[in-house]
Amino acid sequence: MISQNTIQQILSRIDIVEIVGNFVKLKKRGANYLGLCPFHNEKTPSFTVTPSKEIFKCFGCGQSGNAIKFLMEHEKYSYVEALRWLAQKYDVPVEETEVSPEIRQQQLMADSLYIINNFAREYFSNTLFNTEEGQNVGLSYFEERGFTQETIRKFQLGYSLNTWDAFTKTALAKGYNLDYLQKTGLVTIRNEQPGDNYRGRVIFPIHNQSGKVLGFGARILVKNDRAPKYVNSPENEIYVKNRVLYGTYFARHAIDKLNECLLVEGYTDVISLHQAGIENVVASSGTSLTQHQLRLIKKYTNNLTILFDGDNAGVKAALRGLDMAIEEGLNVKLVLIPDKEDPDSYVQKIGADAFREFIAANKQDFILFKLQISMQDAGSDTSRKSQLVNEIAETISKIDKTEDFTRQQDYIRQCSQLLKIDEGGLINLVNKFIRERFQKKEQQFARDNNNNAAAPAGDDDLSPEAIAALEAMENGGEPAVNFFNPDEKQERELVKILLRFGDKPFNEEDQSTVADYIFHLPYDFESLADNELVKRVLREYKLMYDQDNLPDKKWFLYHNDQDIATLVVGIMEDKEAELSTAWKDKFEIDTVYGDGAYLKDTISTTNYLILRKIRKMIMENQQELEKCTVFEDQIKCIEMHKHLKVLENELTQGLGTVIFR
Repeated sequence: MISQNTIQQILSRIDIVEIVGNFVKLKKRGANYLGLCPFHNEKTPSFTVTPSKEIFKCFGCGQSGNAIKFLMEHEKYSYVEALRWLAQKYDVPVEETEVSPEIRQQQLMADSLYIINNFAREYFSNTLFNTEEGQNVGLSYFEERGFTQETIRKFQLGYSLNTWDAFTKTALAKGYNLDYLQKTGLVTIRNEQPGDNYRGRVIFPIHNQSGKVLGFGARILVKNDRAPKYVNSPENEIYVKNRVLYGTYFARHAIDKLNECLLVEGYTDVISLHQAGIENVVASSGTSLTQHQLRLIKKYTNNLTILFDGDNAGVKAALRGLDMAIEEGLNVKLVLIPDKEDPDSYVQKIGADAFREFIAANKQDFILFKLQISMQDAGSDTSRKSQLVNEIAETISKIDKTEDFTRQQDYIRQCSQLLKIDEGGLINLVNKFIRERFQKKEQQFARDNNNNAAAPAGDDDLSPEAIAALEAMENGGEPAVNFFNPDEKQERELVKILLRFGDKPFNEEDQSTVADYIFHLPYDFESLADNELVKRVLREYKLMYDQDNLPDKKWFLYHNDQDIATLVVGIMEDKEAELSTAWKDKFEIDTVYGDGAYLKDTISTTNYLILRKIRKMIMENQQELEKCTVFEDQIKCIEMHKHLKVLENELTQGLGTVIFR
């Protein structure tokens, strides 16, 4: 909803070296800049920033993109959040397109709540460090827990005075709205008098992924049977508890680098582990895991290790959310902390190194752990055992990605041995659950189609070969270009020529440009490409071309559609003097962009794609001829074949710009 004018202003000011340099120490190396990759652990720099192309690339882990993609990956921003970050950095006023009054009101409400929470965070922190009560009560509590002042400041911990309305009076005096203060949970109304909701408690701010304060957890310090141990912010426009994991903002980089997320229960568990140097840890804040929380974890890693107290309550808590984690494709392990300990106390007791070793040595597979615990509970109860077999089969059935087939089969083998049942029978039961799930999806799809005729197609519409190709891509296999379109290099070359030279002169006599030439070819420009993303770029470029507004490469390099931006980044990564093997084998040309060289490359690229189209038409015509049984239709096909061969010869011989071997 940010206006195009604002986006253009932001894009015109972007300096990728400056932006990346905020997070990575870069050293100039020739025309490029080099540094240690922030997305994986490395000792030798392989992370390169190329200012001329406005892209970054790590040759170690393969991460690449533009400045906005860097912010989205490194800070886990959305596209809009990244734009707002850049707008603030470059002092660009943000204009927004017209939205409905309801949405505008929601935006204003959210902004107001963020402002109030930030004020409260600063107030509670100041109270902790700069008041006698804060130091004697709040600060001494944190220090008794073993937290250093550096850690306390890092997590922005605070304290609320044990008086009726100290915070409330200050907030109202500053002009903050009473209704909004109540909505955040900071202020409560009793006997028609507003007062502090967290009085006499230490404060744990809860941050979102970009560091903004969503709400607070407030812990009581004196024993009071009538008061809850913790009071948490109520849900509102910015704080939805089941979508938040405590500590994500502080853990996100470590989770990325270590490719593992440790999950604990409480605030102090997170803080103690961070202080010990174990930073890839977040907390569920004592709630059962939700799908939203699991998806938040998956943004950073597929590997989840859950640390829970070793008592019965901890075991039961560990089992909740298992099936959802499996469905999300997470590899789940469990570590049970010894009895009467929790991660906070245990890491302080044995130290960081010993704690890491303990985790590594005591990881248990979640499914097998669940099975063993459930078998103990079932004992000799035949009915319970039968139910357990069904539960385990249903859990295993949710491991249904192609790349996890071996893991699924291994679970079936191990579980059948533990349960002492026939392996083939367990396989059949697992397959039964898989079929039932697919049938439910098909029924839901049919219902959706009845309600919405324009429902989008899914993977079910792809051939098995296409699905296999896509899965291979997801697993780091061969790029899709080699499965679907071996000539995609030339389609990408056409995009590169348009982005770099679309406004350059093509014919001095009629003052036409390269874009004029491409869009006035005797063929539909879209038909020259098979790749759908390439077609989308050509389509959008043509739309702006028709409006006499030629886009430059930045428009697509920083496109709000991340698929298009990723495609263009890949195109800009291509070495300019390199062509695909197929091109070099068939054409005697080299692509070296220099003065006027782009003209030759424009003609060569378009001729190649036209020639490919003609050859497809020849093949289709031949197939039609083979099917023809009527003499007149056969004659038409033969005449069409002659015509197409003439066009082919003109391209391969007559033009002289490409020489076909």
